[in-house]
Amino acid sequence: MVKRERVMRMSVEQPLWRALTAYRVLTMLYAVALFAAAHDDFARPWVAVGYFSVLAVWTLATLPKVANAASCTKRFLAVDLAVALAGILLTRAADAAERISDGGPTLPSIWTAGAVLAFAIKGGWRWAAFASLLVGVANVVQRGAFSRDTVHNVLLVCIASVAIGYVVEVARASERTLARALEIEAATRERERLARDIHDSVLQVLAMVQRRGTALGGEAAELGRLAGEQEVALRSLVAGGLAPASRVSEDTAQGALVRVVDEPDEPAGLADEATAPRDLRALLTPYAGARVTLSEPGAPVPLAPRAARELAAAVGAALDNVRVHAGPGARAWILVEDEPDAVVVTVRDDGPGIPEGRLAQAEGEGRLGVALSIRGRLRDIGGTAELISVPGQGTEVELRVPRDARGRTAQR
Repeated sequence: MVKRERVMRMSVEQPLWRALTAYRVLTMLYAVALFAAAHDDFARPWVAVGYFSVLAVWTLATLPKVANAASCTKRFLAVDLAVALAGILLTRAADAAERISDGGPTLPSIWTAGAVLAFAIKGGWRWAAFASLLVGVANVVQRGAFSRDTVHNVLLVCIASVAIGYVVEVARASERTLARALEIEAATRERERLARDIHDSVLQVLAMVQRRGTALGGEAAELGRLAGEQEVALRSLVAGGLAPASRVSEDTAQGALVRVVDEPDEPAGLADEATAPRDLRALLTPYAGARVTLSEPGAPVPLAPRAARELAAAVGAALDNVRVHAGPGARAWILVEDEPDAVVVTVRDDGPGIPEGRLAQAEGEGRLGVALSIRGRLRDIGGTAELISVPGQGTEVELRVPRDARGRTAQR
């Protein structure tokens, strides 16, 4: 039994959280050490002692909060930044005016940068810029005026946090892309394995049943014909690959998480139709059979859902006409062309053709198969249908949907 991994986790931002955890502890100890070395110079040292007691307890108690993105909530970020801003503003009440005017450090010192970096890692560069702005305003209020040292420190924190926030955003996008690529690779390998197994067993059996049934004749010939049709349909399915599963990427504590989820067959409403193109090849594949050959591009042929359904239905109507009017032994060919300005589907058969004037006569008699089922469908989606028939040489129906018809159809 082949073991398949259904969930993939990866994270390049997790090391940033670990680094932030260490940074907060070290800078808290550094701020306490600065105060201990100059406590005699403080005007009200008891204010600083009270603040550092709160800062130490807060830093150690909230270490799990900065362990990953999931734990670092918006509420925590707001309180954490408030602790940093309060320390900056309390500096005027604790320190001497001379030390402040001489450019002495604030109470939290460089611990404040850790609060801003948490915003950057959690929310990206915009969050980092917002937190940096508040820190800058608090520093200016604490100093009482602009100074070169204040501007220098604020700009340094701002630039560093914005840069880290931008890097985190790029890293997250790269994680999602890599996770999607890994899952596509795994799905491709599984498809190749299934294709090998099917080719080695089911397809060979169906081909043998078709050959033996044709050789025996009678009821066995009908069984062989059915086996041949199933073989062609199965080959088309294997060649086209498995239906792509929708993927959901989300950021968790462990990084980008990718799950395979169920996807409805039909759009839920008109709003979904406008944003969910359909691959025309998938809608035309069921028409292939022992007497119907489908030729399609190797790349997807996207169309707005309604346009794709109407075009496929028109192809089905054309094949119905082949079965009814060309006889049970007639063969048909479907050719799909994805041109720069249009999608063209041609249905051709080797039947006796349509006598001249027969279509006009049929419309006059009220038989509107071609007029409504084919031309009417194409007209509704902005396309055209051309029918060319030469008696004794078969019939060719060309269905053309202009490229700009996709947008009009999607907005209906």
